[in-house]
Amino acid sequence: MPATITARPSDAALARYSDILRSEFCKLRSVRSTYWTLLAAVSSNVLLAALLAIFLPGRLSAAAKVTTDATRVSLGGLHLSQVAIGVLGVLVITSEYSSGMIRATLAAVPQRRLMLAAKTIVFAVTVLLTAIPACFAAYFIFQAFLPASDPMLTSLTDPGVLRAVIGAGLFLTVLGLAGLGLGIIIRSSAGAIAALFGALFVPPLVMTLLPQSWQTSVTPYLPMNAGAAIFAVRPDASLLAPWTGFAVLCLYAAATLVTGFILINHRDA
Repeated sequence: MPATITARPSDAALARYSDILRSEFCKLRSVRSTYWTLLAAVSSNVLLAALLAIFLPGRLSAAAKVTTDATRVSLGGLHLSQVAIGVLGVLVITSEYSSGMIRATLAAVPQRRLMLAAKTIVFAVTVLLTAIPACFAAYFIFQAFLPASDPMLTSLTDPGVLRAVIGAGLFLTVLGLAGLGLGIIIRSSAGAIAALFGALFVPPLVMTLLPQSWQTSVTPYLPMNAGAAIFAVRPDASLLAPWTGFAVLCLYAAATLVTGFILINHRDA
């Protein structure tokens, strides 16, 4: 008699999770906002890098060019792309709540945290594979548009440059995950977006009103300042060390995600 092959429970679980991942990827790519926000992130990085390379050198003195962090300047588009990625992170989950699709999702995958883990993985990988190439494109375009022999010309082999370019993509990914976490917690697109960018942009403004000793002690640990350390090449006294600052930003994002994972099992869909 032919031998009967029985799938092991671990194999069945892996196949089940692969199906959930594919389902989440299909949902992500079927929403037009995904393409528009990713396009906005990439185009803002690239276009602003080209504009900065064309117009900035003529406005800087020779001494200023030597002291300018050219790599960070080339990544100036992050100020716009972070908005697009943050919004996408929020919409990945809140769009399901606003449309009611979350009920169908949870009916198909009753294990809510399993579904949420798959959604987080798909989103993180998608943003990472978009953000890092976009940051490299911005860097190379900035270098290509600079005049020959300009002091701001650098190379990826220069100390800290490769780390800064890759780190910029990591920064965008973690920022998006923070948006996803807030989206899970608040479940409202407008509310989560307001909370995300309020947490990023308001504290630095508030700190300028506080005593200098507070600014020196607290400012480096604010989400935006901590995250910015990863794509800075030249030392900045107001920033943490690159990987330390990135770790602090990761802690902020992890806090929102962990809170979301806890709450999702204690709420109605």
